[in-house]
Parts: sequence; C-alpha cells; structure tokens
Amino acid sequence: MLFDKWDYEGIAINDISLSKIINVKPVYVPHTFGRGASKRFAKERVNVVERLINNMMHYGKLYAKNTGRMAGKKWKVMNIVKSSLEIIQLRTKKNPIQVLVDAVVNAGPNEDTTRISYGGVVYHVSVDVSPNRRLDLALRYITQGARFASFRTGKPIEESLAEELMLASTNDQNSYSIRKKQEQEKMAAASR
Repeated sequence: MLFDKWDYEGIAINDISLSKIINVKPVYVPHTFGRGASKRFAKERVNVVERLINNMMHYGKLYAKNTGRMAGKKWKVMNIVKSSLEIIQLRTKKNPIQVLVDAVVNAGPNEDTTRISYGGVVYHVSVDVSPNRRLDLALRYITQGARFASFRTGKPIEESLAEELMLASTNDQNSYSIRKKQEQEKMAAASR
C-alpha cells in the first residue's frame, strides 16, 4: 500500500499503448534512489507516483528547473504529492492512484510535429508519439499546470496538483495539461 494508505489492487489502465509503460507495482515509499539512472529505459520500471514526484522536483515557474534549488529535496516533494493524494481522496472518494493513472492517460498527446529540412527549407511533419514520450509529456504538463496555478497566488501547490489531476482525469477543458495536449495535437493535424 502506498504510504500505508492506498492500495494498488484494482488499478485499471484504459490505454493499451500505455499499459506496459505505466508501472503500478506496489511500493510502500516511492523512492528508488536513482538505481536505474544510468540504464537505458530503466524509467519504465519506476513507479508512476515516483515519476510524478521526480517531475515535481523543479523550482520556479518554467525555465528555472535546472538551478539546483530543489536538488535533494525529494522528501519535501513526496510530502506535497502525499498531501495532494489525500485531497483527491477526500474530494472524489476514489483511489487517488487510479485518478493519477487516468490523468496521465488523458493528458498524453498522441501526435506531435518534427522538423525536417529538405533543400534548405524546414518543414514540420506530423508524427506519432511513442508511449514513453507520451507518459513523459503527460507528467510534464500535469506538473507545469500545478506550478502555474500556484505561482504567485495564495493557493498551495498541494491543492493545485490535486485539482490538476482531478481535472485531467475527467478530461476537463479547464485543465492545463488537457489544453496543452489539444494544442499540440491541433498543430500536428495542421502539418499533416
């Protein structure tokens, strides 16, 4: 049971492509101490809650993520995520791990654009997104949305993260991550 509160049994991943990438194996404390940091594709074996925690470990709004201000403060971010999972359980009466998985599945974009230069001219071409990148982008958009919602406001980051996860799990248009996904897919559709 995660944090001795939430059970991993009965967690359903509704997207076939993400079912092998989203890891929901039971852990008590989501902390692997970077065991797979130097191995290729080792992040697939990292629990989805820990991947959310690792994405939350950025300081500032958007471009201040590599300043080192949050370096080593994983326990602080773990308590933030734990509090937001408690808020989700109080508001929705559902398993917050299931809400997180649904949010990640809904927030992951299916199409993206890439740049191809042909004869000195740059073209944008629509490509499908791999499941690994889909999960990475979904977690990035969710954490960015929570950071933007609490930046320079009186709203705590725990409430912002909980609200972003709940909105993304229901595919609501007010969610930052869902808006970013639709914007990215719209650009990809235009460059087909």
